Amino acid sequence: MSRENFNDLAAFATVARHGSFTRAAAQIGVSPSALSHTMRALEGRLGVRLLARSTRSVSLTEAGERLFLTIAPRFEEIETELMGLRESQGKPAGTVRINASEHVAHAIIWPKLAKLLPDYPDIKIEMTIEHKLVDIVAERYDIGVRLGDQVPKDMIAVKISAGLRMIVVGSPSYFANHPPPQNPSNLSQHTCINLRLPTYGGLYAWEFEKNGRKTQIHVQGQLIFNAMPTILNAALSGFGLAYVAQEMAQPYLEQGLLISALDDWCPTFAGYHLYYPSRRQSSPAFNLVIEALRLGEAN
Repeated sequence: MSRENFNDLAAFATVARHGSFTRAAAQIGVSPSALSHTMRALEGRLGVRLLARSTRSVSLTEAGERLFLTIAPRFEEIETELMGLRESQGKPAGTVRINASEHVAHAIIWPKLAKLLPDYPDIKIEMTIEHKLVDIVAERYDIGVRLGDQVPKDMIAVKISAGLRMIVVGSPSYFANHPPPQNPSNLSQHTCINLRLPTYGGLYAWEFEKNGRKTQIHVQGQLIFNAMPTILNAALSGFGLAYVAQEMAQPYLEQGLLISALDDWCPTFAGYHLYYPSRRQSSPAFNLVIEALRLGEAN
């Protein structure tokens, strides 16, 4: 098979991963129409339909799924080997793709990477901020980062932060008109700011624990957001109580801009972990990023 056909197979794998000509074309650096033409030509040469096209998306046919599962790991092996050859001639190099939620990306990942990267200019980081859980293998991320209890069981997990404590906070202006709740059941009498869960779409139930007793409370209020920083800003503006990471709220608590409530009921969850497939072939660049993010005494 000619080199051009290998390029077409690589393009097919990119379309299969993204499920979209537009996104795949943007990654490859061609127009969607040109990419679509390339795929039709590939299907013509192979004599089989690989992609089922609709006005909004692209999905794999049975033959396309079989081809993708066969060639995708091979291309990854080639990319890893080529990266290793480049690195053997000098400093670690290559791109490490990370998928993380907003809070951990800003509070933990970036401060640590900012210390690492100046010494390794050939390492490139591509970080995607998402709140929903994604299949990092299917989406071709090298590393995922989530709370420990959200890490898939078949992944290698590395702890990168201490435990995460959640607290209930409100502004002084809010508490001037509402007595602080004394127990979680009192939250039904309060205006609360809800979090929309990204993966399944439901509203997050606030979790509490005291003396071994656990409870979850579905709160009500005028506002629903899908990002913690926005929830925190709404609480600072007096729109209600928020349930946020203590780390996020601490500067405002110290300035008197927020007041905490239900402190003896607020739990600490497993800290953030990075994770990756056990079968992944490691590169020096990947290993350096792992070690930079790993929780240790220096961190």
